[in-house]
Amino acid sequence: MNQQLTRKDKILVTGATGHYGYSVIESLIKNGVNESLIYAMARDYTKTEKLNSLNVNIVLGDYDNYSSMLKAFSGIDKLFFVSGNVLENRSEQHLQVVKAAVKSGVKYILYTSQEHKEVNFSHIDFILSSHLATENAIKASGMNYTILRNGLYMDTLSKFLDKNIFKHGIYLPAGNAKIGFALRSEMAEAAAKVLVSKGHENKTYTVSGRSYSFLEIAEYISQITGKNITYLSPGVDAFLAVVINKGVSEKCAKIIGCFAEAAKDGELEKLQFIQMEKLLGRKPLTVKQYLEETFIFNFLSSVGKERI
Repeated sequence: MNQQLTRKDKILVTGATGHYGYSVIESLIKNGVNESLIYAMARDYTKTEKLNSLNVNIVLGDYDNYSSMLKAFSGIDKLFFVSGNVLENRSEQHLQVVKAAVKSGVKYILYTSQEHKEVNFSHIDFILSSHLATENAIKASGMNYTILRNGLYMDTLSKFLDKNIFKHGIYLPAGNAKIGFALRSEMAEAAAKVLVSKGHENKTYTVSGRSYSFLEIAEYISQITGKNITYLSPGVDAFLAVVINKGVSEKCAKIIGCFAEAAKDGELEKLQFIQMEKLLGRKPLTVKQYLEETFIFNFLSSVGKERI
């Protein structure tokens, strides 16, 4: 019997109405955790309809409201802390979460960070800086912890691709460098495995599958569809000019450009993909399998098959 079921620990999952947090709760239940021991934190009760079907406890809590977190975390043994999605004040929000967890007597915290390489300058520092500040705060808090440095969601691959991919190919300033991708639901499953098993205290894991270049991805899509998909890697300024002219918002274009540049400099290539495999107890889905089984159908459905 695993540690979670033996100790009857109460687990709270933040960001529970999001895809990732919800998937973690589903995985906890599949791993045998009783619904009565699972607490799902949401900012708004009106967005918890889907959670109600899981029969878990629903509590209100907001990263911007310290007192709401003190109340939500009361009596909780294990906190699954999903990083916030508001970048402007995320460091301040996260430090409040850690402070509230300590004050509430939480024994263990599992935090979802971002996988990265140690570099003097990062193109994605606007994302990494808050993660690193949170990691440091957790390590200094006195709580037992596990940090999951997640790679990029395979599910967001479409964000990097032109909707007219069969006409324009893949156009990204990522060079021939590789990026580690993993399916969001499998990342959630790996997180749940950590929560219900022993031996993970005060450790940091990379949660990502193998790394792929966009040239490889173009070749996979070509093989699957029978269409010739090209890959062109422009300079970032040329990239921004083209995609913004096509209607992509400047903010979104710059974020994609920064990730592509980070990839080009080798920041996003994952060398420790074995850690996720060990946590899952099997090999995670590969990008090629994802393209074959899920992505191509969904992508074609969203943009219209007549564009092929």
